[in-house]
Amino acid sequence: MGCACFNHRFVPLQMKLPWRVLTPHTAPARRSSSVHAGISKFVPACSTTEAQSLELLQDFVSRARRLFVIGGAGLSTESGIPDYRSERVGLYARTDRRPMQHAEFVRCAKSRQRYWARNFVGWPQFSSHQPNFAHRVLQRWEETGKLHWLVTQNVDALHSKAGQRQLTELHGCAHRVMCLGCGAISAREALQRRFVSLNPDWSAQSGATAPDGDVFLEDEQVLNFRVPSCEDCGGILKPEVTFFGDSVTKATVQFVHDRLAESDAVLVVGSSLQVYSGYRFLLAAGDRKMPVAILNIGPTRADHLAELKVSGRCGEVLSALRLV
Repeated sequence: MGCACFNHRFVPLQMKLPWRVLTPHTAPARRSSSVHAGISKFVPACSTTEAQSLELLQDFVSRARRLFVIGGAGLSTESGIPDYRSERVGLYARTDRRPMQHAEFVRCAKSRQRYWARNFVGWPQFSSHQPNFAHRVLQRWEETGKLHWLVTQNVDALHSKAGQRQLTELHGCAHRVMCLGCGAISAREALQRRFVSLNPDWSAQSGATAPDGDVFLEDEQVLNFRVPSCEDCGGILKPEVTFFGDSVTKATVQFVHDRLAESDAVLVVGSSLQVYSGYRFLLAAGDRKMPVAILNIGPTRADHLAELKVSGRCGEVLSALRLV
C-alpha cells in the first residue's frame, strides 16, 4: 500500500479528561436514527446518546489535528451486515456456527468447497451493501484533513465505497481474491461469474448471513458444487482476508504503527477490540500517552486506556459532530 508524504509535525492535544463511561440517561440529543428499520436487527440495543457525551466527544475531535481512527463491525451493522460478538444480535449469540479457520481452509478441499458454496450464495447480498452515515462522516473528515488515517477491521469494502483513501484494511477485503500458489489478486465479482459458469444448475436455500458474506448451508447441499482454481497457475483461491487463526502481515502492522506515530489522537469507532490485531494499536497509543476516545455500544478491551467512552450508534453520534 502506498502512502502520500506527510508533514511530520505533531500537534499535542491540550486536554486531559478523567476516564468515564458516558451512557444515555438524561438530556438526550434529538436526532433521526441512522439505522433503517429493515436492518436494525443487527444493531445492538442502545438508547439515544446524552447531550453531555456528544459535547465531550465534540471537544475531543475538535482538538485533534491528525486523528487516527480504528473502526470495527459496529460501523457496518448500520448497513445491514451483522457482527460476531454483540449481545443478542451478533452471530455468536444467534447461532452455534463459527467462522472459517485459516488452517482448515488451507488443508481441506471439502472445507474450501463448503466455504465457497456458501460464499457464492451470499455474495449478491453481501456485495450490495452500501456505506451508512458513519462511513460518510469519516470520509468527510479525511477530505477536510481532520482524519489522518483510518484502520478498518472490516472486510466489506464499505469505506472504499464511501471514497476513503487514507485507509488500511487490516484484515483484507472480501471483494478481492488471492491465489495461495502464485499470489495473484483478482476481483471477487469475476470469480462469481466463474462459479456461475461451472455450476449452471446448482442452487441452494441459505440461512443467516455472516459478517464476511458467508451464509449457512447444510453439508449435503454443497456436495456437487464445483470450485475453480487460479487461472494463472492452478493454485488454491482464497478471499484476500485474514481468516481466524491467521495473522496480519508484519509489513501491514508496521505501516499502521507508522501512521499512528504521525497522529495526535486516537478514536475507536464501533469495535470491542477483542482481537489482538487491532487492540495492539491501542496499547501502542497508551505507550505514547496519546489521548484515546471510544465510541461503541458495550464494553471494549481498551476501556482502561480511554479518557473518554461514549455509548451510542456510530452513525447517529458521528453525524451529530461538527467539524472545527
